[in-house]
Amino acid sequence: MPEALQTYERLFDRLIDGHSEVTAGKMMSAPALKKKGKVFAFYHNEKMTFKLGKGRDLEQEFGIAEYGFLSPFKHKPPMLAWYEIDFQYAQHWELLAREAMKLI
Repeated sequence: MPEALQTYERLFDRLIDGHSEVTAGKMMSAPALKKKGKVFAFYHNEKMTFKLGKGRDLEQEFGIAEYGFLSPFKHKPPMLAWYEIDFQYAQHWELLAREAMKLI
């Protein structure tokens, strides 16, 4: 099992353990974290994607210099409220998941 997936699973276990409203789910067939039935984070291709809202400066807020936006549709623009964070920033995944969870 890839290290990034193991990191996601540990994160999921910590969030589920402390919050009864957090459940497992799917987002575009990928494992996801849900609160009140709404996805706020998911894992795919050794990245985590978090719904943090539009216009966030992740470099200033969290020290994350490299990130992308979720772009699942071929002919539509990226979804600017969803931030893709590579495994190189895995030390921030839990903080970002908690931030996204608060916004639900």
